[in-house]
Parts: sequence; C-alpha cells; structure tokens
Amino acid sequence: MTSFAPDSIVLNRKLPLWYQVSQSLRASILGRSPQDPLRLPTEEQLAGHYGVSVLTMRQALKELEDEGLITRHRRRGTFIEPHARRGSPVRLLGSVDAIVAQQSGMTTELLDHGSAPVPAPLAEFFPDVREVATYHRLRSDEKTGEPTNHARNYVRPELAARIDLDDLVRWPMTKVLRDVVGADISRITDTVEARLADPETSKLLQVPLLSPILHYTGVTYDAAGRVLDAAVIHYRGDRFSFTVTLEAT
Repeated sequence: MTSFAPDSIVLNRKLPLWYQVSQSLRASILGRSPQDPLRLPTEEQLAGHYGVSVLTMRQALKELEDEGLITRHRRRGTFIEPHARRGSPVRLLGSVDAIVAQQSGMTTELLDHGSAPVPAPLAEFFPDVREVATYHRLRSDEKTGEPTNHARNYVRPELAARIDLDDLVRWPMTKVLRDVVGADISRITDTVEARLADPETSKLLQVPLLSPILHYTGVTYDAAGRVLDAAVIHYRGDRFSFTVTLEAT
C-alpha cells in the first residue's frame, strides 16, 4: 500500500525535536491533496525521514494523535484522519514549520490580489520598496464552512513574480515562499494583539461589529535581515488562542 509522503525539514537543535517534527508533519497533513494516501509510513521510516530517534518520532505522533489528526491501529499502521476538525489553537514555539502548521488545514479563498503602495503601518519593514504585491485571502473551517480568519500578505515584488496563485489557495504563504519560490527564510517575528472587529472583518468573519478579534502581524525575514513578507491576519476571537512556549537555554 502506498504511504503518504511528508515534507522534509532542517531541524533546529535548539528547539525540542519532537515538537518540530510534529509541526512539520502536521503542516504536511493539513496541506495534502485529496488524492494523497491516508496511510503514514511506519515509525521507523518516519524517524529515518526526519533524522530523529524512534522515541522522538513516537512523541511527535502522540501529539498529532491527541489532536485527532491521525489514528493508530496496532498491526495495521497509522492513518490520517480525513474528517478531523482543523480549528485547533495556534501554538508557536519558534520554528518556521510551526508557522506553516498554524496557517494550514483550512479552506482558502483568494479574494483579491494586485499591487499597492506600502501601507503606512508597514513602511518600516520595506524602506527600499515603494510598492508591494498584495494578496487577500479568506480561510474557513473545512468541515463547517465557518469563516475563521482573513489575511493580507504584502510581498516584495520580485518574489511575487514567482508565486502561482493556485499555490496560495492550497498552501500558506510561508510554505509557498520557502518551498516553491525558494526564499531563504531566516526568522519570523509575530505580534498578536486584541482588537475590535471593523466593518470589513465583521462581514467576512460573520461576527458582530466591534466584537473581539485577534490581530496578528507576522514579518518574515531572510538571512540578510531583509523583509520578504508582512502578513496581517484577523482571527475570530471565539475560535483561536495563542500559546507561546519559551525554552530555557
């Protein structure tokens, strides 16, 4: 039987390996095509794929099993749960794959795209650019169809020229920039604050005007410190929470 083929990652040894593996595998699962197999490779095969021990791989798989994304059957193997609810809390631990996983697993509609002057609140991130490419997307729960967040990405024009719009419907922008465009992503800085829903957000997310929402800004940098993408996302306050874990060094 053919097994599902997860993406590969470069592990950061300063972060828990099981967490990085679970988030990478989670992103692969949530971003899979409908025709992809549901059966996962064996623990040993997955451990070899990620370059970790079987014990680490088991811990990563337990995380996904607890979330309801996979089911494990003795002697039969491990399978992706196709009907699992995808609206889990956002959890950030410092890896790019955590960001990819956070953005994955929802139905995405591209509302509009084009180019525009750099918005004033983001001007500090693009000091050398007059205009950026813009992408506005609405994400909804796959099972219920309920809108959960809407996102605007502001991308350097030279990178936007290599972005396929079909990829943005299937995958998060971070994954498209890293794995399709080949951008050298070094770090992502996140800011989360509480706000009240404006008329646009109220209409798109189907929430009352001035109801609480989570306003997220994610700024993606390359190794030279240049900003590649700035994402502004409005999350329904009744559907998301953010947990940030800081590891002692």
